[in-house]
Amino acid sequence: MYDFKIAAPDKVTLYRDLRAALESLVAGEPDPIANMANFSALIMESLPDLNWAGFYRNVGGELVLGPFQGRAACIRIPFGKGVCGAAAATLRVQRVEDVHAFPGHIACDAASASELVVPIVRDGELIAVLDLDSPTVGRFDAEDEAGCVALGEVLARVL
Repeated sequence: MYDFKIAAPDKVTLYRDLRAALESLVAGEPDPIANMANFSALIMESLPDLNWAGFYRNVGGELVLGPFQGRAACIRIPFGKGVCGAAAATLRVQRVEDVHAFPGHIACDAASASELVVPIVRDGELIAVLDLDSPTVGRFDAEDEAGCVALGEVLARVL
């Protein structure tokens, strides 16, 4: 059983410790669903002020719900639709301070107020997107983005 208790005095340390924990979780495990599931649990438990953490997988050019922690979610999202679809279509991180101001936002959970979506890319191909939602406007900053991009790089090697 894994029992990660990650508490850090600052975000740089927090994301460094999360990366070490993630590398430990995925070491030697080839199954992408298992790795996404464990990562979703790790990040939901470790990052404060989240109401959803998980993945949408690229299945035939459409985002399909993958492992997650939180309330039931939208199952399919076309590329280019909503925050996740924008990240998938552009292969760029989407850090949205207020999702209600994002054109075409897909409200799977009305409690979500801000969102961070990180494309997971290997060899130029989108594998999945990591989607983090918070009930707080402006929850995610540049340090969260950089930390989650680094975590996505670890995942890209094992998904």
